[in-house]
Amino acid sequence: MTHLTVHEWGHVRFGERGLTREHAHALHAAACEHPLAHEDATNILVLGRDRLIARQMVGMVSAKGCSLEILPKVDPDAGREENDETVRSRLVRMLDVALGLDLDIGAEAAIARQKNTLLEILIDAFATRLLAEVRRGLPRAYRQCEEDLPALRGRLDVTRQFTRNAVRPDRLACRFDQLEADTPLMRIMAAATAFLARHARTLGTRRKLDELRHALADIPLMSVRRLPWQAVRIDRTNRRWAALFRLARLLLQRDWQATHHAAKAPEGLTLLFPMNDLFEKYIAVLLRRALVGTGIEVIDQGGHRACLGAFTGEHLENGDVFRTMPDIMLRRRGEIVAIIDTKWKKLSFDPLDRKQGVSQADVYQLMAYARLYRTAELMLLYPGKPGQGCAERAQFGIAGGRERLRIATADISLDEQVLTKALRRLVTAPSVTAAGPLALVAG
Repeated sequence: MTHLTVHEWGHVRFGERGLTREHAHALHAAACEHPLAHEDATNILVLGRDRLIARQMVGMVSAKGCSLEILPKVDPDAGREENDETVRSRLVRMLDVALGLDLDIGAEAAIARQKNTLLEILIDAFATRLLAEVRRGLPRAYRQCEEDLPALRGRLDVTRQFTRNAVRPDRLACRFDQLEADTPLMRIMAAATAFLARHARTLGTRRKLDELRHALADIPLMSVRRLPWQAVRIDRTNRRWAALFRLARLLLQRDWQATHHAAKAPEGLTLLFPMNDLFEKYIAVLLRRALVGTGIEVIDQGGHRACLGAFTGEHLENGDVFRTMPDIMLRRRGEIVAIIDTKWKKLSFDPLDRKQGVSQADVYQLMAYARLYRTAELMLLYPGKPGQGCAERAQFGIAGGRERLRIATADISLDEQVLTKALRRLVTAPSVTAAGPLALVAG
């Protein structure tokens, strides 16, 4: 089994580290099967003449006899400044926060020292967490049963008693509720355990999954494609299973953050995450924590206002085509006080560059948001290099108005609590020259 690790925008030549042309074609074919793959999977992997090139997706691509792990990288032009274990550990933290997986981050130091892949880390986290919950006891629910019994249990089903059992006076048609562990939630857990057992590589993880298969032996196994996801109800009786349910859905379902597990490709698990989306969700979650108690609501992927509508010659209040969806909006008492657009890419720090490395298309997008959502505070937020912290790099005024566009970076290598405080200072800091509307957030 050939396993390779590359970073975003990195590549592996045929013949290097055991990658054959056949492996490269198999990995590219697996990437093409992912639900978010563009034509020929050009947003995941590019099959070159003599190499396989990674794009802006991170995670794991698996095929017969080989697998490829893709790790995040902010600057495609710079050399490797951090080892793979550190980057992988940071990616696990981002997934944990952004997707609400509630992993055991206390074991993060151990994870960083391991040479496991991202997929193996997530499978082990699922097995460890599920084993702990199973040992505490399975959640149970009442299920309505109908049986013919020699003694009355529950209520007598009169209709069935005098039809089906009319010639069987020794049988009573009973209808009763029975407390069982066979629930939709546990069927998903049992199916996930059996499915992941086929893909776990480390001995410790396989032992945990084997123990779980014995513990859940009474739960009927279902096909992954037929699992009752919509029937699961998380309430006070099973709330401690909520994070496990989200992790199982991550590993089994075909969402943007999910896996490909087609029956025709059982060789491995392909688990991919668009870094643009992951960075946006990570920042949104931390901003919600940062702005608790300020009266500011953080909305991600909201808005949905349309840019254009039919021309009437009069003032157009609302459009109906070209719908917009800002990454993050800050709203207070129904008013949009700021819009933040996150960009997972390198921000130039060349002092001679008047544009500060900002893309012209990104500026046009924020200008449209300012007009459409009637807000004067805009921010483009980029990932910063490790050790640079969170800071505003530049600010611009928009011609023809008083709107302010701030350019800032967020250092995701910081601890979550430190980064949360830094983001709060960043979005609540008044302008260097004047206090804008966003400065009111601090009050």
